[in-house]
Amino acid sequence: MEICICQVSVAPIRSSSSDKSEMVSQLLFGETVEVLEKKGTWRKIKCTWDKYQGWTDHKLLKQITPSELERSKEDPSYSLELAQGIMADDHFLPVLMGSSLPEYDGMRLKLGETEFIFNGQAISPMTSNPSLGILLKIARKYLNAPYMWGGRSPFGIDCSGLTQMVFKMIGVKLLRDASQQVGQGRNIDFVEMAQPGDLAFFENRAKRIAHVGIVLPENKIIHASGKVRIDKLDHFGIFNEEKNKYTHKMRIIKRVLPDEMPKSIEQGNESEAKIENQIDLF
Repeated sequence: MEICICQVSVAPIRSSSSDKSEMVSQLLFGETVEVLEKKGTWRKIKCTWDKYQGWTDHKLLKQITPSELERSKEDPSYSLELAQGIMADDHFLPVLMGSSLPEYDGMRLKLGETEFIFNGQAISPMTSNPSLGILLKIARKYLNAPYMWGGRSPFGIDCSGLTQMVFKMIGVKLLRDASQQVGQGRNIDFVEMAQPGDLAFFENRAKRIAHVGIVLPENKIIHASGKVRIDKLDHFGIFNEEKNKYTHKMRIIKRVLPDEMPKSIEQGNESEAKIENQIDLF
């Protein structure tokens, strides 16, 4: 089994082995994959995090050993900066919010044999015990990111990419697409029973799940539609005040957060409170 890691800022995952094919998702720096098939310079991959499959150019990947993969899983860390340069001995490389920082010790990270310095904000969900407050702050950092089909970065993201990345940074695994994410968690019967951090799903005219967002306090939702934005939410769906109409029809609300997750700084531990207070929105 060949295992690789994304060695560039962001790499497209395509539906077939061609630059002209549809981009269905993205890899961010530090994310790992298993190679399933080779076709010229193209590799069919399966993402370690969500098992999503697609094709990407082998030049964007770097082969790693199984032991390096295991070390990257031990205490994963993710960048909280919209974009931040990491510095090696002879070059810089920009990493984007949500990028994995392999073997990160608070200052240094490693990509194969290359060591980088990272001076930005990062989060390690296994050791920081993230709270709901952290999740909502991370979600708001994506505000105004442009919508991009298949995108997973603050420079272009789709609705399920937004939910997946936000939850990933607090250690909660979501599948890649809204139609897959709706099968996770437990049902919430009424929108009045929804809590901040729940996922709200919406259907298209064919009655298929086609959209997802994160419930916020005060009957609001953050979601990617044109751009990442905050709108009103009720039992009918999403109401866009700028357009003065409902834009998405409600289907179901799911709760994926564990009940024991701290809801506020006061309920979290000291390190978690420090992280929440230090997360910059801009």
